Amino acid sequence: MFTISVETHFKASHQLTLTDGSKEPLHSHDWLVIADVCSNKLNRMGLVMDFGRLKTAINGVTADLEKAPLESIDYFRENSSSAEAIAKYIYERLEPELPAGITLEAVRVFEEPGCSAKFTR
Repeated sequence: MFTISVETHFKASHQLTLTDGSKEPLHSHDWLVIADVCSNKLNRMGLVMDFGRLKTAINGVTADLEKAPLESIDYFRENSSSAEAIAKYIYERLEPELPAGITLEAVRVFEEPGCSAKFTR
């Protein structure tokens, strides 16, 4: 199995709802996102897929998140805006953008250095 990864960043704010129903203060992060895609074989160029094409796809997904209060996005009105939920959100939108034969292995989201969440199927 061959795997490649790309990284991107976006800035967005969020405000988690605590277990008692109160909300934490609205705050921003410079989110780091890493997407891993894999394939059992390489294409004619000897690649899993072009890094640029993967980077364009993930940037297209995260563009809607850039500078947004995440709770203003429909998905996060119904779901937490935790790093875990953001990883799932990006995964579910990136997966259909991939070429045939390429599998999205995982999306990892870093809220800050050393603190990340990963979503895989």
